Amino acid sequence: MRIHKEGYQFIFLSIVVVAVVNLLTLFLVSPRYPVLGWIIAIGTVGLLIFILSFFRIPRRTHADGEDLIVSPCDGTVVVIEEVQADEYFNDRRLQLSIFMSPLNVHVNRNPVTGEVIYSKYHPGKYLVAWHPKSSSDNERHSIVYKQHGKEMLVKQIAGALAKRIVNYLKPGDQVQQGSEMGFIKFGSRVDLLLPLDAKIEVKMNQKVKGGVTVLGKW
Repeated sequence: MRIHKEGYQFIFLSIVVVAVVNLLTLFLVSPRYPVLGWIIAIGTVGLLIFILSFFRIPRRTHADGEDLIVSPCDGTVVVIEEVQADEYFNDRRLQLSIFMSPLNVHVNRNPVTGEVIYSKYHPGKYLVAWHPKSSSDNERHSIVYKQHGKEMLVKQIAGALAKRIVNYLKPGDQVQQGSEMGFIKFGSRVDLLLPLDAKIEVKMNQKVKGGVTVLGKW
C-alpha cells in the first residue's frame, strides 16, 4: 500500500497540527488533567490514522477486458436506472451510481480503455452525495470515453464533505482501463451514463472496488 500524491501536503499539515496539539497537551493539560490528556492524544492520533487511510492506494490486481466496464471507484451501488441524459448526450441512458463514504479508497480509475473526447468541470452545490439532485446540481467533473464508436460519460460528483475534485484527463488523451482518472477528497459519488444495451452485472447496494469489480459489459 502507498499514499496518493494528493495527500502529501494535507498529511504533512496534519502531522504538524497533531504534534503541536500533543506537545501543548503534554505540558499544559496532562499535569493537571491526565485523563483529558490521554483522550486528546488518542483522539488526535486516531484522526491522523484516518487521514492516512483516506489517501491510501492498496495493491490490487485490476480487471482487464475490452468489452468490460470496470468500477471507477470503491463504494456502494446506489442507483441503476434508465434516465434522460442532461449533459453531452441528448438520448436515454442507463445510469449507474456509486456512493463513496469517507472510509472508502478515493482514487478514481478509468472504467474502460479508449479516447477521452470530453472533459468539463462544473461548479455547483454540496448536497449530500446520495441526494437525487446531486448528479445535476453539485460540483462535478464529467468525462466522456469513446471506444470503437461507443461512448460513456462518467461524473465525479462532490458531496457534503467533498470539497475538491481532482481530474487528470483532457480531450484527446488515450487512457488505459484501471489507470488513474482523478481523486475526490472526503466522501462523494461517481455516476456512469451507459448505452441502454449495456449489460449490468452488479446489483443495488453491492459493494464494489475501483479497477477490480466488473460493473457490466458493452
